[in-house]
Amino acid sequence: MADLSTSLIHHPYKPPAGFESVAPGVHKASTIFFPTVAALRNRDWTHKTGYTYGLHGTPTTFVLEERLATLEGGRHCILVPSGLAAITLVSMAFLAAGDEVLIPDNAYGPNKAFAEAELKAWGITGVYYNAMDPQDLARRLSPRSRLVWMEAPGSITLEFPDLPALVEVVRAHPQAHPQGIVSALDNTWGAGIAFNAFDLGADISVHALTKYPSGGADVLMGSVITRDAALHQRIHFCHMRLGFGVGANDVELVLRGLPSIVLRYAAQDATTRELASWMQTLPQVERVLHPALPGSPGHEAWKRDCSAAACIFSAVFKPEFEPARIDAFCDALRLFKLGYSWAGPVSLCAPYDMPKLRQLGWPHQGGLVRFCLGLEAVADLKADIVQALPALTVSR
Repeated sequence: MADLSTSLIHHPYKPPAGFESVAPGVHKASTIFFPTVAALRNRDWTHKTGYTYGLHGTPTTFVLEERLATLEGGRHCILVPSGLAAITLVSMAFLAAGDEVLIPDNAYGPNKAFAEAELKAWGITGVYYNAMDPQDLARRLSPRSRLVWMEAPGSITLEFPDLPALVEVVRAHPQAHPQGIVSALDNTWGAGIAFNAFDLGADISVHALTKYPSGGADVLMGSVITRDAALHQRIHFCHMRLGFGVGANDVELVLRGLPSIVLRYAAQDATTRELASWMQTLPQVERVLHPALPGSPGHEAWKRDCSAAACIFSAVFKPEFEPARIDAFCDALRLFKLGYSWAGPVSLCAPYDMPKLRQLGWPHQGGLVRFCLGLEAVADLKADIVQALPALTVSR
């Protein structure tokens, strides 16, 4: 008889097949067994027809990838450790020394920072363009342009671009890169619910699953989704070489949040529209930025292309309120917590110094506060803002 430790490690019992429940099984693995040497040598991990190593997928990660592809209307999905990892993976998969990447001036800040640091050090040029002006993009494209990033709406300031027009500019570029120009969209805001990125022309959609798919503000993860098999394979092999992996328990959390994503998106959309419209009436506020509000930049494109809007709006306060007073207002809020990210159950806010974040200029003089709504009652959120407003005008 084998030693007890050996008997426990190589125990012959296997549970019966056929178990099914609401939650998919959570499979954790680095090592995966092969029945024969032939299987070890021949098993294909690149098309989800078999398992070779934990980094290359498990039944749990495959289930989430397939569900996310359905959510966004794509065919192929890859999981990465964060939304930013999804962005950097796409850039590294398609860019080489001498190439250019074009990024909206209102894009997610870390995407711009990656271009200004790592990509620049690798001989890749980052070029900023005005996402609200397709002709500005057309003027900045060159034979070196290989990748064009889009974001809908813009980070923090929520301008909604004409995505089909931007894609058409990319496709019509007369001096295209020898390998073509790839268009990639940060689709975290739309989440596969407000609009379909691929129907609007994007080649690739990246998504911070940290936000709506999770919904709990307790997990970091991202995805890269395509319809094109060749693009997917290029990303897939870069993903393998970089060694990106996600933990099974994190995948479990996203799988748990995914069934309620449509309900949560709709609830937060309704609350956000009501609160954003109400804030427009406050005498302290110069402008509210939210794609569903008439007059907000890109509203007409949003109305044409979208069926919903996410949980974010930004308020531009009148110039008479200096930054210290706006900071005091944010500090005085009780239900709104100071913090980054969004789409969780708790409402958040943060002030931003917009002139420092825009390379192509910022049109407003007043300070800006971004509000990200959670699942609280809208009446309570209004009351919280009302009680904090006196902090704007406290005597110096």
